[in-house]
Amino acid sequence: MFERIINIEQIEVMITLFGNFDQNIKRIEKRHSVSITSHGCEVKIKGEKENVEMAVRTVEGLITMIKKGEQISDNNIDYVASLVEDDEDNMISEITDSDCICITSKGKPVKPKTLGQKKYVEAIKNNTVTIGVGPAGTGKTYLAVALAVHAFKQKHVSRIILTRPAVEAGERLGFLPGDLQQKIDPYLRPLYDALFDMLGAENFQKCQERGDIEVAPLAYMRGRTLDDSFIILDEAQNTTCEQMKMFLPV
Repeated sequence: MFERIINIEQIEVMITLFGNFDQNIKRIEKRHSVSITSHGCEVKIKGEKENVEMAVRTVEGLITMIKKGEQISDNNIDYVASLVEDDEDNMISEITDSDCICITSKGKPVKPKTLGQKKYVEAIKNNTVTIGVGPAGTGKTYLAVALAVHAFKQKHVSRIILTRPAVEAGERLGFLPGDLQQKIDPYLRPLYDALFDMLGAENFQKCQERGDIEVAPLAYMRGRTLDDSFIILDEAQNTTCEQMKMFLPV
């Protein structure tokens, strides 16, 4: 049985690391097949040598995040553990040092939380056209909208255009009631959700009335002249070749 001890001098860091009812430590124990106990300011890790070394690196990575003001969640624990397993835990400080993109209407900072998100944000900042590919829930739309709002507030662009193809997710719902805006709203709801979070419903409504923010289906983008704009095409995998060729020269 191999054993390592980590000294944590700040009690606040220790409390955050362990979590409610030691839920964070239990997750680390399960992930690395080790036993973790604490006594005073010491965290003692026991198990097979290789597992203990990885658990130590995971704990140290989480401590780095805590000291940078990050909240510890199950996703954070799993992500740091995966970085350790891939021998990339030296990148944790780079993630925690990422600049805040913008502040939401509720006062929460928005910034990259993974290496992939950090690369994605940097690609959008440094390139005219960026294509993001990834599974659902990885922040593709949300981060793009955050960057668009930041660019708009900094007056780097004069308006934001968000568009997506009007395609259902596997179900045909038939004709929808109402005028044009009411018909397309269900398709554009994910974009509205992100904008409401960034700007608040009232500010978004004002920007939309002034024409500073436009949310529209891709079918209405043909022939548009969109100078000095931040344009986001969401769910681009649902476009046809003709639609993509029409959109890109914009």
